[in-house]
Amino acid sequence: MARKKRATKRELLPDLKSGSLLVTQFMNNLMHRGKKSTTQRIFFDAMEIIAKKANQPGLEVFQKAVENVKPVLEVKPRRVGGATYQVPVEVRSERRTALAIKWIISYARSRSEKTMADKLAAELIAASKNEGSSIKKKEDTHKMAEANRAFAHFRW
Repeated sequence: MARKKRATKRELLPDLKSGSLLVTQFMNNLMHRGKKSTTQRIFFDAMEIIAKKANQPGLEVFQKAVENVKPVLEVKPRRVGGATYQVPVEVRSERRTALAIKWIISYARSRSEKTMADKLAAELIAASKNEGSSIKKKEDTHKMAEANRAFAHFRW
């Protein structure tokens, strides 16, 4: 059993330019080596690129992309009698958002475009259309949970 008390959840302040907590959370995950101004420039450049390419407001495409990537189910390992089973469980809403953000950023970084803003814009546009690597990751996670549905009775 844990001996320490639970960690308190820190409150995020909404982004000054967009007024959104989701944007703040995304930029904090995108940030590298504490360089927030660089992260803000990359993010808002990506929003401009999205507005040009998709002919829609960048923040709307961003929110739709994050919503599309959020997983509903995932598998967690449970050890029962010497065997480890992959047990499907529902994902909490905070974790859904966090996973979606992490997946979008990681797959954007692995894309082949030239700048990070271009990579991020392309991944967000693809995710908003239910395409791309981050959507594939979500579908793979759901398939894994469906395949292991027989072990659902092990959750506690």
